[in-house]
Amino acid sequence: MVVSGFGMNKMKPNLISQRLQKADACEALVTLETHYMTNEASNFIAEGSIATLAPTVARLFAAAIPTLAIEPPIESVLEVHNRVGCGEPIERCLIFCPDALGLHIWRSCMSHVDTIAEHADMRIPLLSVMPPKTPVCFASMFTGGRPADHGILKYERPVLRCETLFDVLLRANKNIAIVAVNNSSIDLIFRERNIEYYSEQYDEDVLVRALDLIKENRHHLILVYQQEYDDLLHRNDPFSELCNQAVTRHVQSFITIAKTALSEWRGHNNALIFAPDHGAHIDSASGHGDHGMDIPEDMQLFHWYGINSARMKDG
Repeated sequence: MVVSGFGMNKMKPNLISQRLQKADACEALVTLETHYMTNEASNFIAEGSIATLAPTVARLFAAAIPTLAIEPPIESVLEVHNRVGCGEPIERCLIFCPDALGLHIWRSCMSHVDTIAEHADMRIPLLSVMPPKTPVCFASMFTGGRPADHGILKYERPVLRCETLFDVLLRANKNIAIVAVNNSSIDLIFRERNIEYYSEQYDEDVLVRALDLIKENRHHLILVYQQEYDDLLHRNDPFSELCNQAVTRHVQSFITIAKTALSEWRGHNNALIFAPDHGAHIDSASGHGDHGMDIPEDMQLFHWYGINSARMKDG
C-alpha cells in the first residue's frame, strides 16, 4: 500500500546533529552524529524520500526549486552548508548515482559506509518511491515530484517534459554534464536540454569520462551514473560475492571521483553527493535479485552529502 507514490515506511523529521570543532564557522570542520545503522529494518526511520535531492541541490546553488517538488530541502544539509560555506552558494556539485544500492547491501558491506563518509559525511536515511524502478526513481530524484506528477509510473523511459533540477540550473546559467552508461534511464529521460550528454559503454568508461570532465573544471554540476551492481543482481543472489565486488567497484569509483573533485575544485564551494535510487530483494522463485515492491529491502536507502568550502580546501 502506498500514499501518493511513496511507501508506507516510517518517516520523521531530520535527526542529524552537527558539532562545530572550531570557533570560526567559516573555517570549521563539521562532524556529524549520524544515525546508528541498525540490523532491523523496522527501526529504520526515514527523513524524507529520494525526491528531496532536487530541492536540496537547488537550494545549495541558490537556484529556484523545481515546480513539482513536494518535499522541502534537507534542512541539516543546508545548515552545514550555511556554516561551512558561510552562506555562499556552491559553485560545483558532483552527484554520483549507483543503481540499486539500498540499505540491504550495506549490512553485508559495512566497511563501505565509513569509506563513503570520508568524503560525504552526512548520511541521510530516505525512502525510495513506488514503484522502486530505476526510471521512476530517478525522475522523482531530479524533479522532486511524485511519479503521478512527473508521469513515469513504471519501467518506461520517455523524455521528461516537466521541470527538472537541470532546467532550473540551466536558467541560472549553470553548465551541466550527465555521464551515464549508454541507453540507461539517466542517459535517456533527461534529453533534449542544453546539457552535455556523455553516453559511455560501461561503468569503467563512465569513470574515465567523469574524471576528465572534473579536471576540465568547467561544469557546475556533473551527474555520474553506474549500473553494474543492478545488472548483476538480476542474474544472481544480490548478496553474492560477485555482486559484493560490484558494490566495491562503485564505492571505489565514487572515492576516486571525489578525491579528484576535491583537488580540482578546491577554489570553489562544492558538494559531493552519493545518491542511489532504490534497493533490492531476493526473489523467492528464482533466487535472484529484483526490485519494485513496497518492502524495506526495496524502499530503504541512504543518500550521503559532503559540503566543502573553498576556504577549507585552500592551503
